[in-house]
Amino acid sequence: MSDQTAPSRTAAWWSQSKSRSQATAAAAIVLTAVLVGISAYVWVSPTGAPLRKAVDQATAVINPIAAQNAELKRNLDRATETIASQKGKLTALQKASLAAQAAAAKQLATAQQKASAAEGQLASVQAQLSAAQAKSASGSASAAGSHTSTGSGSNGGGSGSGSSAAPITAPSRAALVNPDKRYFGMYTEQAPFNWATFDATSAKVGVAPNMVGYFSGWDENFRANAVTRAWQQGRMPLMTWESRPIDARNDTVNAPAYSLPKIIRGDFDAYLHQYAKDIVATGLPLGIRLDHEMNGIWYPWSETDGQGNSINGNNVGDYVKMWRHVHDIFQQEGANSLVVWVWAPNIVNNLPASHKAPGYLEALYPGDAYVDWVGLSGYLRPPYKSDNDFSFDYTFKASLDKLRSIASKPIMLAEIGASETDGHKATWITSLFQSLGKPENSDIIGFSWFNLAVTSYVEGVRATNDWRIDSRADSLSAFITGLTRPEDDFVLTPAP
Repeated sequence: MSDQTAPSRTAAWWSQSKSRSQATAAAAIVLTAVLVGISAYVWVSPTGAPLRKAVDQATAVINPIAAQNAELKRNLDRATETIASQKGKLTALQKASLAAQAAAAKQLATAQQKASAAEGQLASVQAQLSAAQAKSASGSASAAGSHTSTGSGSNGGGSGSGSSAAPITAPSRAALVNPDKRYFGMYTEQAPFNWATFDATSAKVGVAPNMVGYFSGWDENFRANAVTRAWQQGRMPLMTWESRPIDARNDTVNAPAYSLPKIIRGDFDAYLHQYAKDIVATGLPLGIRLDHEMNGIWYPWSETDGQGNSINGNNVGDYVKMWRHVHDIFQQEGANSLVVWVWAPNIVNNLPASHKAPGYLEALYPGDAYVDWVGLSGYLRPPYKSDNDFSFDYTFKASLDKLRSIASKPIMLAEIGASETDGHKATWITSLFQSLGKPENSDIIGFSWFNLAVTSYVEGVRATNDWRIDSRADSLSAFITGLTRPEDDFVLTPAP
């Protein structure tokens, strides 16, 4: 069979003729329609439920997994955010801790620098003073010629007592009343009869006080050894002389045997005359702070209690009469040539309204002819009022203004101190010395610091106040820095 006549091998079986192709297409369409119909019937008809159920079950299985995956993703996102937040807080806390540590270190370094500076300043002052003393030692004999000397009196024992046979010298009374330099004094437990605490505190300050304060009662004779021992150390004795027994309690105002009317009418005249004679026999000057804080309501020599009632049987006007009576007896015996009379009320801040009223303190002043120094007792002590700024002016200014309106006398801060309670002591001490350097306070000739820790009742509250100069390092440092300020003009004798 030739190639021209044989049928083609590549043509589809169903497309070998036109008629066959049309039949094939029609059959395919019919078949497709039948299959679609069958599928629709199976899906829609009740008999198709198993199929739908299978599909639904497959979907139900897929959907919870997807939901669970979504919830897990949300939890993961939240955990990631929490971790990031906590990392941020931890970083902030670490930075804050480092900052606090740095600040504390800086404060400590500053405090150490201040303490070192104060110690250096004190050492410099001590070196200068030692050099000055060595330079002037050769002239000490001629300087002694301006002093009052004596060999009488009991010297007593204890540290720093010196030789009992050595002459004891002191400046003249006139030089003491109007000193060239300010006084720095202290009260301690036993000075001037024992110098242990006095000397220990002086050594810490680095400056030897040139005044010593002490107390005596009217049941004691004149203690000449207090005066001689003080002047052996070159210190002016400042005696607080209380018209009551020496061991009387401070919480009672009743001492009927020592009422002002009894003193005025002469019940103690024999005692007073002998006391004055003993001062003359000793031959050394001293300050006498007679019945101090008379404007208060806590001592038996006060006149009224703030409610118009008498204290200890006293009458209004009796305090001045008592003072003048004692002074006149001393004048008769010649003792006033040796005594510096110190009239020293309490600061007016917390007194009853009647005791702060105009004219009240003035009525207690004996007069210029009977007084050499006016003074004050004043403390920084709790409870603190809300307006207290822990300054010198808050404590003293109102009282100083009152004193200056009464008399033009040298002012002695005869008994002062500051409590450590609540941590304001160093600030108050700094303010004290800064204020003493101001021109308006040039009439203040010194102070005597109450260097003890005492438990007492104040406004019904029992508290222990530590008045000591060296109660804390910052208080001591503030005291040293203030005392050695050149503008405050204290006698800066190095402590032994």
